[in-house]
Amino acid sequence: MLLRPARPEDVPQIMALERLPEFREFVGKWPEEQHREAMAGADARYFVAIDSEAICGFAILLGIVSGYRSIELKRIVVATPDRGLGRQILREIMRIAFDELGAHRLWLDVFENNARARHLYESLGFVREGVLREAIYRDERYDSLILMSLLDREYAQRSSTLW
Repeated sequence: MLLRPARPEDVPQIMALERLPEFREFVGKWPEEQHREAMAGADARYFVAIDSEAICGFAILLGIVSGYRSIELKRIVVATPDRGLGRQILREIMRIAFDELGAHRLWLDVFENNARARHLYESLGFVREGVLREAIYRDERYDSLILMSLLDREYAQRSSTLW
């Protein structure tokens, strides 16, 4: 698996992954123009995972230019779960956020009912900070989000055992 910066021509494949039926409850979806604007801006970094010449996953980081050094993992999606690809992508995203972008804090929110993702984040050292109660309205109901983060010192302590 190769993780490379995404290019504008990758947007249709990124959107296709966001819209896979099995991820409907767990992954947000942006319109094409929102992806293109974010990708072109200085505050976001998009990455795609390539396996056998095809895009098999992606991740979006936001807050790159913030003086607070608090970077958000906005989205991470893999085409086929339960094969370890999400863990590989997340490890590389953590390395990029802390070692290349100088983050003090890498944070995310995850749907409360997404046990698989929560387990992955916890296994890599992310700490639950709280719950954004009924923060998202979709399908005629409200869903809660769990806020999680990893600090640079926690990453440094764990990084030798992650790879």
